Amino acid sequence: MTKKKESLEGIKVFDLTRVLAGPTATQILGDLGATIIKVERPVSGDDSRNLGPPYLDSSVKDPKESAYYLSVNRNKYSVTIDLTKKKGQILAKKIIKKCDLLVENFRAGNLKQYGLDYHSIKKINPKIIYCSITGFGQTGPYASRGGYDYLVQAMGGIMSITGEKKGLPTKIGVGVSDIITGLYATISILSALRFRDETSMGQHLDISLLDSQVSWLSYVAQSYLISGKIPDRIGNDHPSIVPYQTVKAKDGLMVLAIANDRQFKNFCEFSGLSNLCTNSKFKSNSSRVKNRKELNKIIGKAFLKKTIKEWVQGLTKVNVPCGPINNIEQVFNDPQVKSRKMKISMKHKKSKTKKINIIGSPMNFSVSKIKYKKTPPTLGEDTTNFLKRFLKISVPEIKKLKDEGII
Repeated sequence: MTKKKESLEGIKVFDLTRVLAGPTATQILGDLGATIIKVERPVSGDDSRNLGPPYLDSSVKDPKESAYYLSVNRNKYSVTIDLTKKKGQILAKKIIKKCDLLVENFRAGNLKQYGLDYHSIKKINPKIIYCSITGFGQTGPYASRGGYDYLVQAMGGIMSITGEKKGLPTKIGVGVSDIITGLYATISILSALRFRDETSMGQHLDISLLDSQVSWLSYVAQSYLISGKIPDRIGNDHPSIVPYQTVKAKDGLMVLAIANDRQFKNFCEFSGLSNLCTNSKFKSNSSRVKNRKELNKIIGKAFLKKTIKEWVQGLTKVNVPCGPINNIEQVFNDPQVKSRKMKISMKHKKSKTKKINIIGSPMNFSVSKIKYKKTPPTLGEDTTNFLKRFLKISVPEIKKLKDEGII
């Protein structure tokens, strides 16, 4: 039987990313089978290690395994190198010379002082794919600024359309600008690998949080571009689909997501509101958008007659999309989430139970497989073995590098 090969098996990645956007990208690459060499500062490591509580073990003096860090760092090798020192830079270049990819999220131009910028690295590894992830990109008036998810959510417009109509602009509850940027970085890297397969050419990829956030505005931004009308916040309603919103059932809030006229007809028949289907005010989606307030009053009264469970069971049978508004505990107890294995267990030496639960990958392949080979590493746990195996450095040489504070 042929061994099932991972999609990116054999691809080696020099990972200089920290916090969320970059580590999101490199974790995906690791899940796909690439070897991820996560290079961290000695002693302190990736900034996200300290973004807590909660920590895996809060009883220790200086915990380094925050939930934040654990969420995006599986399938990676942690190697500590002090890049501010000349010997550290030389060591890093020896590794980079043997790598296919370099992914970094330093501020634009910052790696030049260490001789680790794209133009310097291209000289020693012409075929390298070098992905730079920044707040605002390598060019433009904001290129030198630092960028963070919250800042970019504000500047990129998503906060202006999120929240209640009369409320404050609201950030989304997870770092979406970072995560979307990580996804765009991954797509760009995979495309560049394919291009290199065909041309033998490496290249520099310039991915920014702001660009990614603006792109993610999607149809809302496109509505502005063709109408000139600045979109308002409308809470949980949809600007161009009705009813597609939060509704209050007998025992709490739920979501109704009717996307076409056929679903609306089915909803009306189940709800005892068949007269709405023939009413010119509500017959089509366009008319429902125009008469949103009137329709919402009618639907609101109907929903108070049944529980969430009754609505979900009944509407699902007639192919009308709806569902509960789950908290995070309810998400992981949901039978669909369980069946799709979106929570997995991995061994971890710092856990009191020697195991941790982490979020699974949403990617599923019929032939090549996602493998959870390595738990998020402790700081520098792979340094010695990696240098011995990858660069053939002797034990005495490694000890000397440690004594000098290089690793």
